[in-house]
Amino acid sequence: MATRNSVFTNPKPCKHLADYKLRHGLSGYKSLQKWLKTFPNGKTSIKMWEKKMPKCSFCSGIRQGRLFLCLICSSVSCSDHALLHGQSENGHDIAVDIERSELYCCSCSDQVYDLDFDKVVVARNIMDMPSKTRDSVVDDLMRRSSKRRRLNSVVDLDLKRSKFFVWMRNRREKSCYPLGLRGLNNLGSTCFMNSILQALLHAPPFRNYFLSERHDRETCRKKSSDQSCVACDTGVIFSAVYSGDRAPYSPAQFLYSWWQHSANLASYEQQDAHEFFISVLDGIHEREGKERYPNKDNGDCQCIAHRVFSGMLRSDLTCTTCGFTSTTYDPCVDISLNMDTSNFSSVDVANKSVRPNEDTGRSTLLACLDLFTRPERLGSDQKLYCQNCQEKRDSLKQMSIKRLPLVLSLHIKRFEHSSLRRTSRKIDWHLKFPFSLDMTPYLSPSIVRNRFGNRIFGFESDEADISAEFEIFAVVTHSGMLDSGHYVTYLRLQNQWYKCDDAWITEVDETIVRASQCYMIFYVQKMLYYKANEDLSCTPMPARRDPFVPIAGCC
Repeated sequence: MATRNSVFTNPKPCKHLADYKLRHGLSGYKSLQKWLKTFPNGKTSIKMWEKKMPKCSFCSGIRQGRLFLCLICSSVSCSDHALLHGQSENGHDIAVDIERSELYCCSCSDQVYDLDFDKVVVARNIMDMPSKTRDSVVDDLMRRSSKRRRLNSVVDLDLKRSKFFVWMRNRREKSCYPLGLRGLNNLGSTCFMNSILQALLHAPPFRNYFLSERHDRETCRKKSSDQSCVACDTGVIFSAVYSGDRAPYSPAQFLYSWWQHSANLASYEQQDAHEFFISVLDGIHEREGKERYPNKDNGDCQCIAHRVFSGMLRSDLTCTTCGFTSTTYDPCVDISLNMDTSNFSSVDVANKSVRPNEDTGRSTLLACLDLFTRPERLGSDQKLYCQNCQEKRDSLKQMSIKRLPLVLSLHIKRFEHSSLRRTSRKIDWHLKFPFSLDMTPYLSPSIVRNRFGNRIFGFESDEADISAEFEIFAVVTHSGMLDSGHYVTYLRLQNQWYKCDDAWITEVDETIVRASQCYMIFYVQKMLYYKANEDLSCTPMPARRDPFVPIAGCC
């Protein structure tokens, strides 16, 4: 254990924040305090504008994303132009997130933490409390404190005392919230990690496996000399999140284990959420799959990562000369989909934006799935060897799904990288997605039947006992630019949507979810979704004998 702790280090303090405090002290914090407003749900925001919405001083647009208020000049910048403001104005590096009242460094393009600022926010929270509540809080603090303090000295409370106020800041009645709704602290550009963890924590069969302690951490560490284990630390997060504690949790040990597994990604820089998802499942497979089932490939692996997320894709290559078809099968833990832009006008493509209220219906998840399973003619430079013709021929390629997983993860390709132009960009088009999804049209039997005019009635992959109906339970969204965006997860629990924005958990309407820029969408088989809703409660969940609902052919 000593070795692990010596390797793990906390992020370095922001030098720009240190320079700001050296020049200005706490004057900026205190002058901002009067504009802080605490709402009934415990969230604190900046309210300087009574009749108008704050706008970015660069693009003059009212953004749905994050806006930042400079602590020096009080100018407002959106997430796309915060860095530009810090570069154009010397010393104007530190700003405050208007919606969340959190410090942000424009030069580092990252959230920063300062205890002094937190104390100012907490003190404002107390001032906004009803008088009776405020008096009871102060009395309780004075009983706990060895030194009697007056109300106006609350800003001097130490970190241990401030934990009490963090609870008060989330004092909204949450007894009706499903168990497992717990915020995750941002450890320095780790919103990509938090967003995926929230989805994994609420994937029903994956959740039940770890809550029933099917992965024995003690046995695991005895068998291996490697002290870092992604699966073990995943179990630790499950235990913490489903303990009933509502205070935000810091997954620092998990981050360290993931760094050990993916050394090439070990940094405090923003990472891609999809790559992180694949990497985490691979880390769990390495410990669970390779040690327990060393002779099985990923397609037949019985580790929890593949039992829950693994499906099978079918690829058919048909020679355009003789009609000979060669078929291959590949296991997958997710399906990456291109956005179907064939029906967009040139103006739409130039603007890269189609608003959901226009109801164009031209960019939908079903259209993406249709595009994924549509026959594709390979180029002349991609001629493949035909076993029947005995030479290279032009061919058609068609993808289909041979076997569906318990949890279907769909990745929307929003990031384009051109090796020829050496450029990258983000696709901001809106995508409509259903809450209930029938995957039958995209299964191999349906695709092959359609190819032959529905004349084939018997099919080797017909698995009628496997459900193709899915329900959505998590949506990971990305807002902002390619290199300075922010990830947020929306969870659907008991038909109520919740927004998981790092440490913040709030209820939202489904219209907010439908209008979001989805990046990854998680569906679970309908039977498991409704069974999971029956299991959710407001008390800690007991260990389960069998974490899976038996579905023939799936487990």
